[in-house]
Amino acid sequence: MSNKTACPLDCYDACEIIFDNQKLRGVKEGHTQGFLCPHLNHYEKHATIQTPRYKGEEISLDVALEKLKVMLQSCAKNKILHYRGSGNFALMQEVTDHFFASYGAVLTEGSLCDGAGEEGIKQGRGSNKTMPIHEIAKSEVVVFWGRNPHTTSSHLLPLIKGKTIIVIDPIKTPIARMADLHIQLKPHTDQFLAMLLARFLHIESGYDKEFLQKYASGCEEYYELTQNLRIKAVLEQMDVSLGQLGDFLRLVKDKRAAFVCGVGVQKYHDGADVMRSIDALAAMLGLFGKEGCGVSYLGASRANIASPFYTQSKKVSKVLTEFSSFDTVFIQGANPLSQMPDSNRVRASMERVKNIVYFGLFENETSEVADLVIPAKSFLYKDDVRTSYSHNRISFMPKVAETDAGISEYDLSAYLCREFGIDLQSEEFYINHFKSFAVQKIDGLLYVDKREEIPYANGFDTKDGEFVFLDEIDSKIDENEGLHLITSKSPTSLNSQFHRQESVYLHSSLGFREGEMVSVTSVSGSVRLSVRHNNDLRSDCVLIYSGTKGVNNLTPSKHALSAKSAIFQENKVEVRKWTV
Repeated sequence: MSNKTACPLDCYDACEIIFDNQKLRGVKEGHTQGFLCPHLNHYEKHATIQTPRYKGEEISLDVALEKLKVMLQSCAKNKILHYRGSGNFALMQEVTDHFFASYGAVLTEGSLCDGAGEEGIKQGRGSNKTMPIHEIAKSEVVVFWGRNPHTTSSHLLPLIKGKTIIVIDPIKTPIARMADLHIQLKPHTDQFLAMLLARFLHIESGYDKEFLQKYASGCEEYYELTQNLRIKAVLEQMDVSLGQLGDFLRLVKDKRAAFVCGVGVQKYHDGADVMRSIDALAAMLGLFGKEGCGVSYLGASRANIASPFYTQSKKVSKVLTEFSSFDTVFIQGANPLSQMPDSNRVRASMERVKNIVYFGLFENETSEVADLVIPAKSFLYKDDVRTSYSHNRISFMPKVAETDAGISEYDLSAYLCREFGIDLQSEEFYINHFKSFAVQKIDGLLYVDKREEIPYANGFDTKDGEFVFLDEIDSKIDENEGLHLITSKSPTSLNSQFHRQESVYLHSSLGFREGEMVSVTSVSGSVRLSVRHNNDLRSDCVLIYSGTKGVNNLTPSKHALSAKSAIFQENKVEVRKWTV
């Protein structure tokens, strides 16, 4: 049995691992570089669900599977919902989709994460291709635009030593304190900053003329669009100075630059336009199709890999799911009662479901209300393969240890397919299918075959091969009353797993005492939290980390304008001292 595997967690790095004497350590080769993030360093210390239960009583796995079968048989097929989380990036997770789609159940579509930004990227470039980590390592300038690598992508840090660092973020993050330039702009103004930078780049003739003529000839019309912005007023609204614009352009012009973007910039109704504007600035600088240049967002982790699983089915929005429309809801690797927006609506909808089944590793708000709980196996106890949304590596994940607890996604699906007469190939067949997309390169490491090392080297994936600029401004800077809500990734938890935060972070100038209880309220609902001071925040901002219990009481049940994507930072909030 091999002791080398890979991490399945939802983060940029996708570390490769050695499992030795019940401990995890990083593989020295490749981007993992011998060390692991805090989540993985302490992974085995987090208690997982060991025993199935029904209506609060512990039962055997055989009994749990029989009860699941009866639940599915007891209702119409179109009254069954399969709600699968997307936070596990091992490819065999999708085998359950094959059963439920083949059976005639309803699946979900859309994104609780990056969907609006991805849609904007596709509108401009025609596709969403990854700028690999090794290309960022070749950059001279790295712009962290709404991204905090110390929390979300720690394996980038050794690769940026000695480079010019620019940070654009409402929070003075650790990387911002190290930066050559930090623009601490007001939240939800990134589009206007990118457009003003493009405008001044054009005025100074700092754009890449040769690249634009060949691949982005619409830049003149885009420059005219940027002239609709009133410079002085927009700068005041963003809380950005003219000098900062000049400093940014001075640092990036004629340099190999990488824009490393986080998902926070697009957690709004117009999130697609935000990413299109950042992409447009990169295009005017000629940063696509060249070594050490580009825009790094969440790439398509399944790109160039054909799924062997049948998934043709009716689908409902993962953001706006009306659970009460179904009799049996099978929830896999997800915690919708915490992670979906508008938790009050979700809770009320779930209360009207006859059968809720939770299939996962960890206890959470959703497992607590489930009628049937079936424990899953962690990545250490099953075979799998994974890819990444920030680089082109493909990692094999063989079983490295044994356990009697839980059941794998494949084994559960195999049971259901057998009981309901649905065809399913062997687990080995599917593993080998995914492995067939791997190719070993000169460094001895495995990569997804036929992915571009330098994306867009031969132009964009649009009809004419050219970048498509925005042609109108649909967004406005929000001047309404209230504080801006920021829902960043937590350094101690991953979504709603591990050590979840329990506080709201406020600038001390707002007048609330450290540790006092406050009510944070939006038009969607409220949450009661204790105060912690953070003077790295702007004073017009409220930081509640993603995964904090109750944070999504504050967020709206709405899609972004051009994608079925959640808009977690759309609502402004008010903070008041808690009174009983």
